Amino acid sequence: MALDVRLTVWLASRLLRLLLVLLSVAAVSFGLMMLSPIDPVDAYLGPQMAQVSPEQRTLIAERWGFNTPASVQFHHWLQQLLSGELGWSHIYNQPVSDVINQRFQRSFFLLLSAWLLSLILGVVLGIAAGSKEGSLLDRLISGYAYITASMPTFWLAMLALLLFSVTLGWTPTCCAGPTGVLSQEVTLLTQLHHLLLPTLTLALLGVATITLHTRAKMAAFMRSDTALHAFAQGASRFDIAWRHGLRHASLPAITLAFASLGELFGGSILIEQVFAYPGLGQATVAAGLRSDVPLLLAIALFTALFVSVGNLIADGLYQWADPRIARNRTNE
Repeated sequence: MALDVRLTVWLASRLLRLLLVLLSVAAVSFGLMMLSPIDPVDAYLGPQMAQVSPEQRTLIAERWGFNTPASVQFHHWLQQLLSGELGWSHIYNQPVSDVINQRFQRSFFLLLSAWLLSLILGVVLGIAAGSKEGSLLDRLISGYAYITASMPTFWLAMLALLLFSVTLGWTPTCCAGPTGVLSQEVTLLTQLHHLLLPTLTLALLGVATITLHTRAKMAAFMRSDTALHAFAQGASRFDIAWRHGLRHASLPAITLAFASLGELFGGSILIEQVFAYPGLGQATVAAGLRSDVPLLLAIALFTALFVSVGNLIADGLYQWADPRIARNRTNE
């Protein structure tokens, strides 16, 4: 009974913390949008702003609520949110929920593929480097990780695009499918072909952090008494690393993989821009440049919720990988 009470209290505190985080994210995002020098009417009109009369501009401002004070706009948006509505996107001319649903379906496969690939490669490279600390293999892997971690996302994406798409012609230059072909007519193989280079580019950026932290954990384990005892029994370095050290080194990898979801999403925004991939990241940039406040606020809340759930999952997996953590929290 006491355990159930503690679990209920823990879940309630997490939900309350999540609610406060979402409200803070919404308030900060809205405040930044209000401080933007971009005129929302001009952003809405785009190239046609020179062809619109002052009367028409006034009607547009009234239609979308641009002429009301910032506090009134934020209060109106909160009322819509509490009623289950995310608002209406004026740049896509459809409900914000529909925009997020359509765009995230494309971004989800990009994020999931890059996330899995970066996790697997990061753990494998980190264990290989940490198990042979100071060796040539360790220096090569660590050097690669440090160089990759310092590379700007857009720069690496442009290099990959120039090399593999423009010069070699191995991959498409843009989009989620061939230009001029309806999305319903694009085959799965073609979609994967268009997804290949953005996924690899985004995954390379996530590999570095996981590799370095896994390497540090594995190197510390190989110097521990447990590894020394295994060496004394005649176990090889490979057996110690993969049979005993894998579970030990997977702890930071699990935490980082889920905690880096926000960083991965931020990288996907730049990746989608370079590769003209029509995902949620590209919609985020469009919403910011054209002052689509409801869409940008909804994306900010969705991203915060996405990252918070990832951290919650990481916390649960961390306790599963190391039962001592769960016991310590139970005894508190």
